[in-house]
Amino acid sequence: MILSRIKIGVATALVLMSAAAFAHRFHAGITDISMNPRSGNTEIVHTFMAHDVEALLENLYQRQFDLSDPDDVQVFKKYFEKQFYILNPKQEKLDIKWVGLRVDPNSVFVFQEIEKQALAPESIVHQAVLTDFLVDQVNTLNINGVQANGKTVQTLTFHRAKREQVLP
Repeated sequence: MILSRIKIGVATALVLMSAAAFAHRFHAGITDISMNPRSGNTEIVHTFMAHDVEALLENLYQRQFDLSDPDDVQVFKKYFEKQFYILNPKQEKLDIKWVGLRVDPNSVFVFQEIEKQALAPESIVHQAVLTDFLVDQVNTLNINGVQANGKTVQTLTFHRAKREQVLP
């Protein structure tokens, strides 16, 4: 499972680096959600272009940010948790634990998990990270074998006009 996550992370980073090489003509984020069969936790990994995250934070707070600084990570975490969340079918916010953050020159990776729980059908995903700042931001969400209804792979696309979607 960890090797699979590393492969997905590397592939995502390569895609995002390729995008940066093309003069940063588009703004994209990728979220991968999967169930860890050993722990029973739903694992969530988000990948965004570092330049976009830095520009957002500088725009919001009018200062430079260093995501290796724990105080700056807390500021980003507060923003992030307002922009990404999941509601259960009863419209209750799921408890998504912040696991950590990793930054390289091209990408920002956010790691989260939902402990001992799969996503139920009819859950609502709110994915608005960076869509409030970048008009053309597109966030792709891949759900891999995590739903209680047995569906194995599903992809959802979010943007400024479509920030919430219901899982089938």
